[in-house]
Amino acid sequence: MVTAQRRPASLTPLDAALAAVLRDLAPVEPIELPLADALHCIAAEMPALRTYPPHDVAVGDGWAMRANDLVGASSYAPLPLAALPVWVEAGAAMPDGTDCVVDADAVDASGPLPQVLAEAVPGQGVRRAGSDIAAGRAVIAAGEPLLPRGLLLARAAGLALVRVRRPRLRIVNIGNGKLTAQLTADTACLAGAEVVPAEAAPDATAIVSALDAAGCDLIITIGGTGVGHADAAVNALATRGALIAHGIALQPGRTTAVGRIEATPVIALPGAPDQAFAAWWAIALPVLDRLSGRRPRTTLALPLERKIASGVGIAEVVLLARRQDHWAVLAIGDLSLEAIARAEALLIVPGGAEGFAAGRLVDAYMLRE
Repeated sequence: MVTAQRRPASLTPLDAALAAVLRDLAPVEPIELPLADALHCIAAEMPALRTYPPHDVAVGDGWAMRANDLVGASSYAPLPLAALPVWVEAGAAMPDGTDCVVDADAVDASGPLPQVLAEAVPGQGVRRAGSDIAAGRAVIAAGEPLLPRGLLLARAAGLALVRVRRPRLRIVNIGNGKLTAQLTADTACLAGAEVVPAEAAPDATAIVSALDAAGCDLIITIGGTGVGHADAAVNALATRGALIAHGIALQPGRTTAVGRIEATPVIALPGAPDQAFAAWWAIALPVLDRLSGRRPRTTLALPLERKIASGVGIAEVVLLARRQDHWAVLAIGDLSLEAIARAEALLIVPGGAEGFAAGRLVDAYMLRE
């Protein structure tokens, strides 16, 4: 028979729980990945790129010429040529001695001698060498996520592999937490993690077996952290490793637990989507960011449209949406799925604050980077 988890006698402050699980945690070692697999991963130190394009190229189709040779040419004073100039297609290397591309109709080849009917300036219709990528430029700064535009630079520079830090995250779904487990997995992938899903019955023995730290950098469990008769995740964590805290001063997400199995951090999230979402942003994501070596996440400072009231001693998660030049409050503490889907930013009111007054400038984490 499974022993029910007892309700924590007191709640651990959010800052203390986070500091404890982050202690001595270092970024994972960089690996090399093909560009197709590196999207959203966090960049490690990158080699310096070569100049791109490596030489001047034509921007569009036309005649490659030298601008100084065309001074004074017009339809009223055509400039005769000894021979037709070189025709270039868009993207082709510019021939030696040329520095501009003129349109097809700027050269009249109907008579015995071709004639130029227009002037040009140096660089017209030409993309200069190094104008897309300067020599010595990196694909992206270390600690930043690799987005499609960064991968565009890598492909243009001819790279086949990029160096990234991609923590391996095991997500153990306990019982009926499939909706929450999928939300967590999707969010973790966007944060640059490699997700390894696992399932465990709501039974202490099964959960202990699923808490396998081999080959992973972070373990997340979903469900089984409450006080029900089948809530055995916290007991299993204490059996398999070390329980740091169970019961965090966080609303929603009070039944979250944190611990370690040897050096691998373990975060036990509640099964309810809103509670897991809050605890993910408050605890799990900072841990994942530390493992990936990510730079601080993007925030946006705007004044609050209305007052936020919060209980002292409990950190509360607030969902926000941008309304003109203010933050509009969508939800405080009690987060509906609709509010989670609509939210543009997230604010965590510290446990030592009673809230924020209307008009107060607050920094909120952007949910839509």
